[in-house]
Amino acid sequence: MPKIDFKRKYKDLYKPTPKKVSFVEVPKLNYLKIDGEGDPNTSQEYKDSIETLMSVSYKTKFIMKKEHQNDYVVMPLEGLWWSDDMDNLSTYDKLNWKWTSLIMQPDFVKEKHIKQAKEKVSEKKNLSSLDKMEFIELDEGLSAQILHIGPYADEGPSVEKLHKAIEENSYDFNGLHHEIYLNDIRRTAPEKLKTIIRQPLKKKS
Repeated sequence: MPKIDFKRKYKDLYKPTPKKVSFVEVPKLNYLKIDGEGDPNTSQEYKDSIETLMSVSYKTKFIMKKEHQNDYVVMPLEGLWWSDDMDNLSTYDKLNWKWTSLIMQPDFVKEKHIKQAKEKVSEKKNLSSLDKMEFIELDEGLSAQILHIGPYADEGPSVEKLHKAIEENSYDFNGLHHEIYLNDIRRTAPEKLKTIIRQPLKKKS
């Protein structure tokens, strides 16, 4: 059976350039998600969320391949980031950050498949974030995005470039700061990390 890579199917969403901000239309997509707060570099809750999302996503993939003849590449980790005071969403002070960890799921994966995968994962792993996990639909629509290459802590100039393009094109923010992590941080040198930085938009009124 052919293996579907949704990064290729939605090429315009997953192939931005670091040189130029692009404007894209993001369709409604399904995700597994876990909410939390705190510094992602030190928060055990954040680490647990990633392990849980990965475990259930891979178990779902195996179920879909074995029982439903649908094979696909598990999508990368994503994150939504915000703060109660957005002026303080600083790369240097992350203790008050709030986040949603996400992994996109194919449209043929349904809630019953996620429930089945979750039950199988819980039989072998005691994951504290498992009960916090939800299966949701996210509809971001029109968005601006840019590719950042390098350490996460050095995203500042890329974010500034993104925000400048949004302002120059007469848009306002219409959703949360969204990041897509194309590499596995455990296996990738910091200077080679690739992160898509995305911001949903609306026309200024």
